[in-house]
Amino acid sequence: MIHRHAELEAKLAELDGLLMRSERTVKALRDVGLALGSTLDLDQLLELILRKIAELLEADRATLYLLDEQRQRLLSRIIIGDEAKSIELPVGSGIAGHVAKFGQTVRIKDAYRDRRFSRHWDEMSGYRTRSILAAPMKNHVGRTIGVIQVLNKQSSAAGSDEFSQHDEELLTALATQAAVSIDNSRLFLSVIQKNMQLVETKEQLEHRVADLKLLFELESSMARAASFEELARAVVVEAARACGAQAGGVMVDEGEEGVFVYFLDIAKGKPTEVRRVGVRRGEGILGLTMRTNEAQHIAASDSRSASPPISSRFGWQLGIEVRSAIAMPLEGPEETPIGALALFNASRPGGFSQDARALLRLISANASTAVRLFLSRSERERGRRLSSLGRLFSGVMHDLKTPLAVIHGYVQVMAGTQDEKTRGEHAKLILKQFATIESMQREVLEFARGERSLLIRRLFLEKFFGELEQQIRHEIQGTKVGFTLELLDRGAARFDEVKIQRLLGNLVRNAIEAMGDRGGQLVLRVERAGDDLVISVADTGQGIPDEIRGRIFGSFVTSGKRGGTGLGLSIVKKIVDEHHGTITVDSSQAGTKFVIRLPQTEPEGLVTQPVTDDDGRSLVLDKAKVSKKKVASEKRGAAAASGADDR
Repeated sequence: MIHRHAELEAKLAELDGLLMRSERTVKALRDVGLALGSTLDLDQLLELILRKIAELLEADRATLYLLDEQRQRLLSRIIIGDEAKSIELPVGSGIAGHVAKFGQTVRIKDAYRDRRFSRHWDEMSGYRTRSILAAPMKNHVGRTIGVIQVLNKQSSAAGSDEFSQHDEELLTALATQAAVSIDNSRLFLSVIQKNMQLVETKEQLEHRVADLKLLFELESSMARAASFEELARAVVVEAARACGAQAGGVMVDEGEEGVFVYFLDIAKGKPTEVRRVGVRRGEGILGLTMRTNEAQHIAASDSRSASPPISSRFGWQLGIEVRSAIAMPLEGPEETPIGALALFNASRPGGFSQDARALLRLISANASTAVRLFLSRSERERGRRLSSLGRLFSGVMHDLKTPLAVIHGYVQVMAGTQDEKTRGEHAKLILKQFATIESMQREVLEFARGERSLLIRRLFLEKFFGELEQQIRHEIQGTKVGFTLELLDRGAARFDEVKIQRLLGNLVRNAIEAMGDRGGQLVLRVERAGDDLVISVADTGQGIPDEIRGRIFGSFVTSGKRGGTGLGLSIVKKIVDEHHGTITVDSSQAGTKFVIRLPQTEPEGLVTQPVTDDDGRSLVLDKAKVSKKKVASEKRGAAAASGADDR
């Protein structure tokens, strides 16, 4: 009876042990499952697996190897203390390599008695491996994706330091669960990566579509442009809207006419009219871009620290404070810049982004083609008309030489007849007019041939403008036009008398025609501003029409008046340029005012200036080839004018 009772107690103890072992296994699987489900980050997942397995199997160390099938190597994550380290070994090498190769669990009581064991890591680290339990990690299709290996079973209550059959079963179950979780993590990360690639591809396609839409709208706008102003408006509006800018400008090298910026301010949301501003070559960020043929970027708000530096004069001319800017060159033939495109003052606080700069480069490439076509078309038209007009006027002027010589002779005879004083005075005036006519002849011929020449002399302003006043009053006699001469400087100045007389004659005649039959007020004002002589001609006419206001100084630009050639203001502009001066115009429905500034630093004497084409080739005679006959003719004209002080 007692023996029977002992057997029952032993059986009960065995069942209790099995139950505790089962509960422990279930709890271990639940804990590992919760750990594996808590993250999809592969690194975190591997560390969780290692820590849980080492804890549940009461092992000294746990190592997890992932199989790189392409390279046939095992990559491991090993936990030593609280630190995770990585090692690598070939498939088939060591216990873990054997398990990976054959896909079977291995349980070893004494590692140093197993010839599959490699002592290399023990010798390196000083660690002593005793017992080993290694199980393959097989996914849901039974393919081995790695190995879990635990080392050195800690002594159990029974005093054993060997991994048991139960430990093997538990590790096999945990390895399978870990393999599925790792596969899920990899699949999830792959899906995330694919989704990111899809999102990136979608964004790239959207950018491409937006760029194509922008270029289509830009091409449509440029195709409708009939002038540089309209072309600049189309380019700047589209570029500013796409890149987030408050203003923009297009710089164009218009050859002998000079370099101009077509500027548009859209800071208030509604574009204003395009302003055409004459600038120096190489000035400002646009000029620097055109000169270097390289993109420029100003991100600094402080002009003193900006690179490249901001030109205060350039900003003043445009009427804005430049805080940030980007500029791209407009490529011409043989990669020679014909201008530049710039955007000013980014809408975003950080300035213009890299995307904005790339987009402006794309826009400038398309705008370059349109600008080249405009310049080419304008040059062909100007060349054709100048050539025709040059041939026409050359013939007319040549035929006029004979009657002019005859009239000149009769005037000289008349000067020696009765009432000598009166006839002499009249003869002097008539001779002076003929000198002006001869100068006009030369002016037209020079304009047609592309030549410029000046005879700079010192003249008394009171005498010069006094005679001019008589001519103007004679011209407006019988009209409703009132005239006022405001001579605020009665000293002397240096300029080409005949050409300035020609210049003022054109401006005065235009002013009289602008006021028409209804009449008005004509004011000629002369004053000194620093080293410059400032002459202004103002009228109360109807103003310059909007359609030609930005190009009034171009050749053959006319408002449609009968008999007009469109050369008057073009000749005016050339005379001002020959004097290295400036001319500005302010026009509205209340009238028009031209202001000419002539620097007084030019030396006296005959000056010839070359006119070059867009390729830099000279279109005029060399200075050494100016004939003595022409110099003598200039001096005879000056003597006839008799308004100079030759001291």
